[in-house]
Amino acid sequence: MRNGLRAFFIHFFVTVFFIIVALAYFHPVLQGKVIEQSDIVQFTGMAKEQNDFRKKTGEEPYWTNSAFGGMPTYQLGAYYPHDYVKKLDRIIRFLPRPADYLFIYLIGFYILLCCLKVDYKLAVLGALAFGFSTYMIIILGVGHNAKAHAIGYMPMLLGGIILVFRKKYLWGFLLTAIAMALEVGANHYQMTYYFMLLVLILGAVYLVDAIKKKKLKHFGVSVGILVLAVLLGIAANATSLLATKEYADWSTRGKSDLTITANGEPKESGSGLDREYITQFSYGIVESLNLFVPRLFGGSGGEDLGADSKTYTFLTENGISRTKALDFTSSLPLYWGDQPIVAAPAYIGAVVFFLFVLGLFLVKGKVKWWLLGGTIMALLLSWGKNFGLLTDVMIDYFPLYNKFRAVSSIQVILELCVPVLAILALVQLFDPKEDTSKKLKDLKLTLFITLGIGVLLFLVKGMFSFTGQSDETYRQYYGDDIVSLIVADRKVVYNSDIFRSLIYVALAALVVWFYLKNKLKQNLVIVLLGVLVVFDLVGVAKRYVNEDDFVAQRRMLEPFQETEMDRQIAKDTSIFRVYDPSEIGGGGRTAYFHQSIWGYHAAKPAGIQELFDFHISKNNVRVLSMLNVKYVVQQDEEGRNYPALNPDANGNAWFINELVPVYNANDEIMALNTLDIKDKAVFDKSKFADIKELNYKTDSTASIKLTQYKPNHLTYSSNNAHPGIAVFSEMYYPHGWNAYIDGNLEEHFKVNYVLRALEVPAGNHKIEFKFEPSLIKVGGNITMASSIILFLVFLFGIGHAYWSSRKKPTA
Repeated sequence: MRNGLRAFFIHFFVTVFFIIVALAYFHPVLQGKVIEQSDIVQFTGMAKEQNDFRKKTGEEPYWTNSAFGGMPTYQLGAYYPHDYVKKLDRIIRFLPRPADYLFIYLIGFYILLCCLKVDYKLAVLGALAFGFSTYMIIILGVGHNAKAHAIGYMPMLLGGIILVFRKKYLWGFLLTAIAMALEVGANHYQMTYYFMLLVLILGAVYLVDAIKKKKLKHFGVSVGILVLAVLLGIAANATSLLATKEYADWSTRGKSDLTITANGEPKESGSGLDREYITQFSYGIVESLNLFVPRLFGGSGGEDLGADSKTYTFLTENGISRTKALDFTSSLPLYWGDQPIVAAPAYIGAVVFFLFVLGLFLVKGKVKWWLLGGTIMALLLSWGKNFGLLTDVMIDYFPLYNKFRAVSSIQVILELCVPVLAILALVQLFDPKEDTSKKLKDLKLTLFITLGIGVLLFLVKGMFSFTGQSDETYRQYYGDDIVSLIVADRKVVYNSDIFRSLIYVALAALVVWFYLKNKLKQNLVIVLLGVLVVFDLVGVAKRYVNEDDFVAQRRMLEPFQETEMDRQIAKDTSIFRVYDPSEIGGGGRTAYFHQSIWGYHAAKPAGIQELFDFHISKNNVRVLSMLNVKYVVQQDEEGRNYPALNPDANGNAWFINELVPVYNANDEIMALNTLDIKDKAVFDKSKFADIKELNYKTDSTASIKLTQYKPNHLTYSSNNAHPGIAVFSEMYYPHGWNAYIDGNLEEHFKVNYVLRALEVPAGNHKIEFKFEPSLIKVGGNITMASSIILFLVFLFGIGHAYWSSRKKPTA
């Protein structure tokens, strides 16, 4: 009982310590400020119609027309019934953002190490090493909140798996199920997928160990328990998973029916993303050593060197004011690797790297091998196209691997495994049963390897050009001298960060050496190493995310300011769409104020993306008109934006004279080059074989008008003396949109590659389109049932622990 009480207070005060640490690093949140996250700014624009509708009506729309011409809100923060996982998550993440994510990094990793039977003091050190890894901080700076969310729950989930294999079946089951529910609820399946690759390696290592030790029964029982726990955790997120799967198939992550490119050339058919798109962000092989030396390849594409740079000195010596020179050097393009954009290096810390290498010598057994296997797997796959053979195999043959882009982000698995092995190295170091002479020998070998890497990098720097992808652009604007100075600054930070890492390695090695020589006590060693780890990692993290990134809360709640152009467009009270060509690379600004045909999303609707590739990018006004684009943002001679009226916009709906049948997606999308969209519509006969009538009569009296608008409920009135086909300037989505004529459910179909069409009888009619996705009810029932089961198992665990403690004899 006393031990249990002591453990409770230890974990309680550790939790309080983590809260203090998270708030200390992101201290501006205590002043009510929020971090300005670029991705969240765009997300706010995308989700505004949904959020406004929810606030006004209390109803969840599950659809928005403000982005990409219309799309489900499943990936835009939709609320689902019986989502108890989200409620639990909010309890855990009670701190202001982004301190909440740093907190779950820390507490999750602490739980993992406790599950590995690591002493709480070392577990705290490990949590700090994991939480302040540069990549973990930088993703909070740019707004990859879902990614941070998923990463935060990975260690907790791994801890549950470890407990089960340690024969702590009940608590392992509970921790695994709850953590899996939270992990899936974080809604970043790419991170979860990468984590499952690590679990496969772990499982393979444990299987080999079970075979050697003839413990296959325990292995089988453990796997069975874990499968049940994982299924229960997944079922607790049934609605969001069903919605994500449904939308993914409709998005650019799904299989395209097109077999040609926009230029008419043959295209490789298949599901998933394009190979080049998947591997666009591939780590360079040598570049990966920025895990050890942060600015080995320059750091970021916008590095702040201030007055310490050669570029600053040159500018001030040539008459540029100090203020302007500082402004220029506040965002120097120092990154010179192969990736298109890098916000910061994936630095894990020189001290942590040193301890990891030490762990390769000191740590024995199966834990070491799955940690090393996970590290190597993540490193090799992060190289992407730079290690093409393995990447090609994964894309072509490994299920779902081709659904995810930015392969470099798999290094999160490495950033999870490395600090675990580093802490386990300290566990072995402090074990009095281990031979001290061997520890000293391993320390010397580790020091030789880590210092050797640093010295080698310094000696071979002449082999590198230090030239980056952005250099040519800078040369055009600023001349050769500025580019030469930027290259010189790259060399300076290359050298300085190598020496920085070597100093931290030497200090860490010195601390360990003094311990082995009985000059320092264990607790002091932990404190000193903790100080080195924190100063090392926080020193680098602060370069990229610090108090300067925080702004007043209102700036993030209302990230876009209304312009005179927006006010002009708002005077038009009809329902229409706006196209801003400047948002081609992605942006949520237009969606914040108007209904846009573009937006910002990692998985765009496939139809609008293909329309853009084939037509919109080539200024096909027919396609803009059929999408009811009434205003196109243009610039006048003085560079000011103004809304150019498209007088040919088709409106919300119209009757046509003829349906033009084709028999594949290629012909359907190509037909839009010449189709008379006012009077005709093209459809894929192979998908809608029941459509027989192709010609219809219309006259000048025929009309169809939008009379009531809600994002999930559109009401029209039609008047036509003859039966006709009405085309609607709304995205065809086969799952959930139902068409009603005078209250009766009717079948509608797809025309013009992306739009809806409906056969309307002669006369006056009320036509309604309602978004009524069945998955919400089905998923809600599954979610509720699984949550109840999970809660009951949790109560059983509490009861079991209580009665077990009562049965134990008191001392």
